[in-house]
Amino acid sequence: MGKQNHALLKDRKFRLLFSSYSLASFGEWFDMLAIQVLVAYQWGVDPLMIALIPVVMALPGLLFGSFAGTIVDHVQKARIMMVCDVITAGLTLSILTISSIEWLLPLLALRAAMSVFHVPAQQALTKQVVPSDLLLQATSLNGLVSQASKVAGPLLGAIALVVLTPQACIIFNAITKTLSALLLWPLRLMREEFVATSEEQTQIHHTFWAEWREGWRFMYRTKRLLHTLIYGSFGLLSILMIDYQFATVLRGIDPTNEPLLGWFVSAIGVGAVGIILFLNRLSTINSGWGFGGGYLLIGAGIILLGSSKPGIELGFLLCFGIMIGIGNGLYMVTHNYTLQQHTPPNMTGRIFGIQNTIVGSIMLTAPLAGGMLIRGVGAGQSFIIIGTITAILGCLGLLLSRFLWPIEEKKEVGLRMNP
Repeated sequence: MGKQNHALLKDRKFRLLFSSYSLASFGEWFDMLAIQVLVAYQWGVDPLMIALIPVVMALPGLLFGSFAGTIVDHVQKARIMMVCDVITAGLTLSILTISSIEWLLPLLALRAAMSVFHVPAQQALTKQVVPSDLLLQATSLNGLVSQASKVAGPLLGAIALVVLTPQACIIFNAITKTLSALLLWPLRLMREEFVATSEEQTQIHHTFWAEWREGWRFMYRTKRLLHTLIYGSFGLLSILMIDYQFATVLRGIDPTNEPLLGWFVSAIGVGAVGIILFLNRLSTINSGWGFGGGYLLIGAGIILLGSSKPGIELGFLLCFGIMIGIGNGLYMVTHNYTLQQHTPPNMTGRIFGIQNTIVGSIMLTAPLAGGMLIRGVGAGQSFIIIGTITAILGCLGLLLSRFLWPIEEKKEVGLRMNP
């Protein structure tokens, strides 16, 4: 780990924030694996109904994403994150009381509503506690934790599913959310920038809509932000069509191997962790290679997975997962770093709130379209089609990088290493 990372982790505020995020991310992957196994293997849910899971989880982001970001810019971010974690833990435990997809969907929607406030608060607080010259390292560390959790969470979840049940993994997520809130407790009294005073709170409702519009105007005026969000949206549109359907295609390859999903998702995490460890050593990243190269690798991995037949060696499947993970790590770090780098601290909540709105709108349609495509032509063929579209998008990102991210191309050539 480099000197920059040591400097970051010596800061108590960032260390608490980072630890809270790490613990919550780990629990979420345990939970995600458990829910997919529950609905795909134990309940035998139709692919189209499985596609409704990300749809209902996206609905709160679409309806409240940009508004939540505007609110977050004016409140104590650590406190709102604590409240969201505690409520999420309670809703997670409520999943244990149901036994059908019809009851699961509204519970997941309510739980996702907490993330609508939690994500922009976490991004905004990170922006405040981290010096600008260490922002890429902070973004990479957060991404590293997210992807490392994708390795450890599903891997341990797969092992746990051999001896335990999906319900046990769900309980584990509720515990991690509670501990995440406790880690944020010392930050509740932290003096945060841009938080309204008690006198100013009474005036917020007069300026709310003006600031909400200001956030959208700033995004439109800042070309790199605008192009990043538009390009990212097209990529998400194709990827999210099958993101929650890995269980479906793996079930077709080996219908008796429930832990296979855990091994595959862990392989994706291994690939992402590897590339993020590399990116963490850099001081900047070329957006064309980050976005375009990321989508190209994701697309290629999806095509190979869709082409897989029953009886294929586990090693090949894991290699496909690693390829998808490398692409995902490239895309994720580049996307978050670009948004953080070109957004002033007093607008971070709003910009990430706008991103939540965009992602929410895509997730309302993309998973359903993917479910319908799988029902019509089959899981394997659907993965091949969507993987091809994603790979083509990656090639366009590489070819059009000077148009999409002109400022970066003038300032840097390729990737610069830290001294």
